[in-house]
Amino acid sequence: MLEVLGSVLPTAVGIAISPIPLIAVILMLMSPRPRQLGLGFLVGWLLGVLVATTAFTLLAGVIPEPEESDGAQPVIAVIQLVLGALLLLLAARQWRSRPAPGEEAELPAWMAKIDSMNPFAATGLAFVLAAINPKNLLLAVAAGSVIGRAELDVPERLTVVLVFGLIAALTVAIPVIAVIVAPHKAATLLSGIRTWLTAHNAVIMMTLFLVLGAQIIGKALGNF
Repeated sequence: MLEVLGSVLPTAVGIAISPIPLIAVILMLMSPRPRQLGLGFLVGWLLGVLVATTAFTLLAGVIPEPEESDGAQPVIAVIQLVLGALLLLLAARQWRSRPAPGEEAELPAWMAKIDSMNPFAATGLAFVLAAINPKNLLLAVAAGSVIGRAELDVPERLTVVLVFGLIAALTVAIPVIAVIVAPHKAATLLSGIRTWLTAHNAVIMMTLFLVLGAQIIGKALGNF
């Protein structure tokens, strides 16, 4: 089980390093209702990751594999190869979309409405950002293909998925906990983090996609 968890750990970190949802939760934590919105967003994010990862884990478990004496898994290898290529394409897209020198990075228009959200809307938004956006879907497929094909019993698979989800939710959980524990100290720090993430979002995501894409392609080549 630990070997499987170690194998999907970089993918969980890849989901955790997501500037847009982190900026969104920071904006919620700087709103008039920081605790309600922050906790709602955290719950939605964790549920989104767990649902997507569980779905692809179950799907990977029923994919037939031909019996190979050398341990090759060609079906999984092809899936991983496609996922890796898509991540590299996303890296190129992020690089092209980066702000020009001197140009201010723009945030999505929906972030302007965060102050008016209720906790249920915050939960729904986080679920969509975690489970449906293309980047997280690709990473959930990558993790699910590993967990679903591993020789684990049901409790062990559930444990790996749960730990995977908790790691993927860390960057959302930490600011929420910080605001609950030390609201005044956290406010200044979160404001600076939001500004930095907004300015460097494209470069962060490009680097992340590049590293994860290369890693998944490497796994794919090893499974042929």
